[in-house]
Amino acid sequence: MPRFFFARYTRADRLTCAWAGLIALSLASALLTLVPIEPRLVGGGILLLALFKARIILARYLDLERSPAWLRGFTLVLSAFAALIFALYLV
Repeated sequence: MPRFFFARYTRADRLTCAWAGLIALSLASALLTLVPIEPRLVGGGILLLALFKARIILARYLDLERSPAWLRGFTLVLSAFAALIFALYLV
């Protein structure tokens, strides 16, 4: 029985999906600025989307999804840093 290589989910496919996700999150950030809501909410939303983008970059491009402990550690540090930035933004 022949093996079909196109049926596999390759690293290139995962990177392409990650790239598409980053483009979608960037578009969402740009569209969020057009929504007529309070600027503090827009800033928080953009910061949250940036945190999601950082997680995609860490997991897919730096391949930390193979090491969940490191990914969790980096995510914790980035989340704390984002919370600090948001707190300073609100002041």
